[in-house]
Amino acid sequence: MSTTLSQTATSVRTQEDLIRSVWARRALAIGRIVIGFSFLWPFLDKTFGLGFTTPSERAWINGGTPAQGYLGNLDPSQPLAGLFQDLFLNPFGDALFMIGLLGIGVAMITGAGLRIAAVSGALLMLFMYLVALPWIGEPATNPIIDSHWHEALLLIIAAVTLAGDTWGLGKWWAGTTIVQRLPWLR
Repeated sequence: MSTTLSQTATSVRTQEDLIRSVWARRALAIGRIVIGFSFLWPFLDKTFGLGFTTPSERAWINGGTPAQGYLGNLDPSQPLAGLFQDLFLNPFGDALFMIGLLGIGVAMITGAGLRIAAVSGALLMLFMYLVALPWIGEPATNPIIDSHWHEALLLIIAAVTLAGDTWGLGKWWAGTTIVQRLPWLR
């Protein structure tokens, strides 16, 4: 008896339906929480100037410009630097960047809204990759793949494996009225 892809996709209700191994589910949950904290931490550091990469005088709450600081210091030899600077070298770019970091981090840590977090996070990682291509400018250890790829893949893996169901709010989130009506929010 053959099962079509659409039948299989609609029969998956929880992570347990998809991933049989409890240890695999736990590993995916740990990966989800770790990648979530990898997004939440820069939000906290850039917002409050905790002194790790952002000193307090450059904190967002003290008038700092988190996205502008990065975009303003791009290597001019990068072919897309001008485009991204034109689009995001402004307060809107700062707000979008910071809201993105917060939303992706919270979604991944809590395990709710992983699809939206994965798509928006992968898009953010794509933009950050494109704005500083590793084969242009300073020498890179790998001229094609860098950490942006790893982060994007961890976000996507967490979403497609329903990693929020283990040690997270994924099952509860899936049962909410809004997700029942709009399953892509899962």
